[in-house]
Parts: sequence; C-alpha cells; structure tokens
Amino acid sequence: MEILPGEGVGLVKVGETRDVVESRLGPPVHPGISARSVYATEPMLVVDYDGDTVEVVELGYSGEGGEEATLDGVQLTYRFMDDVLAELTALGHRAERYDIGYMFRAGFYLYSMASLSAQSLDPEASPDDPRAVVEGVGIAPVAHLLGSATEPH
Repeated sequence: MEILPGEGVGLVKVGETRDVVESRLGPPVHPGISARSVYATEPMLVVDYDGDTVEVVELGYSGEGGEEATLDGVQLTYRFMDDVLAELTALGHRAERYDIGYMFRAGFYLYSMASLSAQSLDPEASPDDPRAVVEGVGIAPVAHLLGSATEPH
C-alpha cells in the first residue's frame, strides 16, 4: 500500500471524518474506542482521530508475503531499518532519529518496537543480531510530527 507523505494512504487521508473513513473501510475491528481505530485491511490500518477527524494514519507490517507499505517503489515495512533508510536517503529523504525509529520531514515516520528480530527476515542471523526491522509506518502532516521531541505522535 503506497503512502502519501503528510496525507495518509489512498483509503484514508488526514483531515477526513470518521464517517467517510468507515464508509470505505467498514467499522473498526474493536468498535467503541474513539481515539484510535484499527481497520481490517492489508496491511492493517490504525487511525488516530482527534474527535471525529483523522489525525494520524499508521500501517503495520503484514509479513511473509502480505502487502507492505511502500513509498516511491521502496518497500518500507518488514525490512531491515538500515536498508530502508539507505534507499530513502538515495531518493532524497532525510531521516531524523527518534526513540523507536526515524521521522522524515516529508510527513511520515518509521518505527520498530523490537517485537521482530533479525531472524524474522534472515533465518541465518544470530539471536543477538542487532538489526532493527521496520514494523510500521505512520503518516501525518509535518507540523504534527514536530510537535513532540521524543516521538512523532
């Protein structure tokens, strides 16, 4: 699923209302949680709402052959963080480190919660291989991302 930096994805865009989103995607997986909703798409979409307006769009990894988040032909999720950073840098995107990943002033961020190990992608990796795997990507206007010094949202 292609991301649109600062805007969202084709299915959900920052600034849209919950009614518009749910008319496209159906109800969230766990209804009744107003601030954050998870939708059954591939990859899974997690939408943060401010009231009933989309504020942040996140995509998790699908893994093992599922659809992943992409940008300009670069697979973002379910890959080694360093490989993704190298490809994005080659395309002119500049990364800024934050506690669990990297933020890009174009209006997106990558993160790894360390729930996947290097062995998830490289079966020959040692158990203590420090390579981080991109587990998700978030999209929001850059002004929103710069609102916090420690994490994008």
